[in-house]
Amino acid sequence: MTTAPTISAARETVAIRSENLCRHYRMGENIIRAVDGVSLEIHAGEFVALLGSSGSGKSSILNLIAGLDRPTAGSVIVQERDLAKLSREELAKYRLHVVGMVFQSFNLIPSMTIAENVELPLRFAEVERGRREAMALEALDRVGLRARIHHRPTELSGGEQQRAALARALINRPQLLLADEPTGNLDSHTGTEIMDLIREFNQQMGMTVVMVTHERALAERYAQRMISLADGKLVDDRPNSPIAEARP
Repeated sequence: MTTAPTISAARETVAIRSENLCRHYRMGENIIRAVDGVSLEIHAGEFVALLGSSGSGKSSILNLIAGLDRPTAGSVIVQERDLAKLSREELAKYRLHVVGMVFQSFNLIPSMTIAENVELPLRFAEVERGRREAMALEALDRVGLRARIHHRPTELSGGEQQRAALARALINRPQLLLADEPTGNLDSHTGTEIMDLIREFNQQMGMTVVMVTHERALAERYAQRMISLADGKLVDDRPNSPIAEARP
């Protein structure tokens, strides 16, 4: 009988690889080198922080990994798929089934209830209604929001909105969670609660996490590896021993 690979075995697999990755923009007569020749590997199950000041290229790299943008040159390969070679339809399916995303600004739809917001990816995946509702409840349970399912985003605190956004990101059980400044709009206590949840999913489910942050202390507390960027280039890549570990 074939057994599933353990989390430790999965960590030996390269989940994301970039080779001389570039994303350049033209602004008037100037060329903006947002990402400029970045080569790196991220293994399955790793928790990686992309560090750098504003304009360093960290969010641009995250958008390329998410398939929201295409490289000017080089390649970004996720689970052995070169994203630059995928069609728009293939990229949409990739984002729907492989990637979950959490943003600083939550990106919830104000006219929808929290349950409806969380269900939205399942609608795009054409999951039947009864199963959608059950999966949404399970995801909201996981982030401690079951009692708020009929509320709209404006009726929730910032921390609750980010929990809902996290539930939506996880609804399709993605292998890769991309977090762009996930605590940027939260106070320190609420931010810690959100980061503890993200780390729990990383540790217990083996989910690969790539987090963009400008806060080195946040990266040191949670990430297993810290990659620093400046002017679109990779300037440092080092392992890290997280300060606080989640309880098993």
